[in-house]
Amino acid sequence: QVQLVESGGGLVQAGGSLRLSCAASGIIFSINAMGWYRQAPGKQRELVADITRGGSTNYADSVKGRFTISNTKNTVSLQMNRLKPEDTAVYYCNANLLTTGRSTVSSWGRGTQVTVSS
Repeated sequence: QVQLVESGGGLVQAGGSLRLSCAASGIIFSINAMGWYRQAPGKQRELVADITRGGSTNYADSVKGRFTISNTKNTVSLQMNRLKPEDTAVYYCNANLLTTGRSTVSSWGRGTQVTVSS
């Protein structure tokens, strides 16, 4: 079993900041990449940012210059600055990893709500 546990969501005013964190645990041999996705009501889940084990990052155009993704061995964080009401969504952590049994797995957290008021 692999578990991803997110923390750090909440309510913030437009222009404010939040930091999301996600910790992976369980039968993990190695993590290839971790990332954050979000899903707003009535919309499809979309990639916000991801980062590879080597540190290469990728951001959605809508968050470039405002959000920063970072990682340590089995954790990923998302620093969100200059938040906008359109950033309101449930944010999900994702990890693409290799288990101790050498299976490739894409694992998801349960999500954390981010609400930005105008």
